[in-house]
Amino acid sequence: MTEINYMVQGNAVMPMLNRTAVQDWIVEVASRHGQRVGCLTYVFCDDAYILSTNREFLGHDYYTDIITFDYTNSRHIAGDMVISLDTVRSNAVMLKADYETELMRVMIHGVLHLCGINDKGPGEREVMEQHENDALAILPENVFLK
Repeated sequence: MTEINYMVQGNAVMPMLNRTAVQDWIVEVASRHGQRVGCLTYVFCDDAYILSTNREFLGHDYYTDIITFDYTNSRHIAGDMVISLDTVRSNAVMLKADYETELMRVMIHGVLHLCGINDKGPGEREVMEQHENDALAILPENVFLK
């Protein structure tokens, strides 16, 4: 059974998402990768929270846009995805992208990791970016509530 949860930590503000549209999109993307969605939790946070999480769980002393904790089993993808909205916003500015698109890219990036797509080895980043672009191409227009 698909269950997608949303939480906020630190000084972040919950994005105004059409949760049904987001869930349908995530399920479709996972399905295109031969996966079914189990329980996913998005934790939206600020830079201070993600830095602390990165230090505590990964031993990394830097900011990042997303940290994905994978609890996938053989039948369903599952995991927690901690997303710094501060970093998403600064990346959007740096990339000259709109914030909403960058947020959705980061959200699906975590799902793609759970589907088994990596981005650390030689050539893997380009493969990940292509899968992100493919997912964004089918993103419903109504994922953000106005």
